[in-house]
Amino acid sequence: MTELARLQKLIAHSGITSRRGAEEMIKAGRVTVDGAPAHLGQKVERELVRVEVDGVPLPIRPGLVYYLVNKPIGVVSTTLDPQGRSTVTDLVPADPRVYPVGRLDADSEGLLLLTNDGDLTNLITHPSHAVSKTYSVLVEGMPTTAQVRQLEKGVELDDGPAAAISARLLDSSRNRGLLEVTMGEGRKREVRRMCDAIGFPVMKLFRIAIGPLTDPGLKSGEWRVLTMEEVRSLYAAATSS
Repeated sequence: MTELARLQKLIAHSGITSRRGAEEMIKAGRVTVDGAPAHLGQKVERELVRVEVDGVPLPIRPGLVYYLVNKPIGVVSTTLDPQGRSTVTDLVPADPRVYPVGRLDADSEGLLLLTNDGDLTNLITHPSHAVSKTYSVLVEGMPTTAQVRQLEKGVELDDGPAAAISARLLDSSRNRGLLEVTMGEGRKREVRRMCDAIGFPVMKLFRIAIGPLTDPGLKSGEWRVLTMEEVRSLYAAATSS
C-alpha cells in the first residue's frame, strides 16, 4: 500500500523552501496537485501525483537523482556501447541507474545531464519544448559576422532545413574562428553539419549550457549533483515553451 505524505512536508523536503514557506505557498494558491488547487494538511501519494509550484512541476518522487557531467571526447552518450568504448554512465555512480538526456557525439565534449527522472527527460528531449543547448565551436577558417549570421537565417541539410536560435562570432585569428551557437533542437551532428554548410568545418565543439544550466568550473570527466533550484529551472525552461 502506498504511503500518504503531507504535502507541505514534501515541498519543504524538496529544498525550495521551509515547511512554513510551503504552507504560505499553499495558502497563496501557488501549489496544485494534479491540476487542482492544493490545501493545507493535504496528503498525497508522492509516487503518483503531479505537484506544481507556480506552474512548474516539483520532483517529489523518492529516489530521483540528477547529475551534470562534463563529457570528455571519446566517451559515448549511451548506457552501453557494442564497441566497448567508455560511456557517460561509467562516469557517475552505478546506483541508482541513470540515463543520458539527449546526446553528445563521441568527438564532442561538454555538459550532459544524466537522470532517472523520466518526466524531465521527456520534457527536455521532446521537440515541442525545445530546451536550448549552447555550444562553443572552433571552426577551420575565418568566417565573417555575416557568414556566421547565416546559421541563424538557416541552412539546408540533407535531412531538411536547420537554423540556430542565435549564432555569434567571438574571435577570429590564425585561420580559426570561435563561435557561440545556441540550438533549439538536436539532430545528429547538426551543428557540425551546419558549419560545414557555410564552409567552415568544426575543429572542436563544446556544449557550454543546457537551457539555463551551465558550469564553467566543472572539469572534463567530472560530475556533480544538481541543486533543486537547477532542477526547477530546467523544468521551468521546458514547460515555458
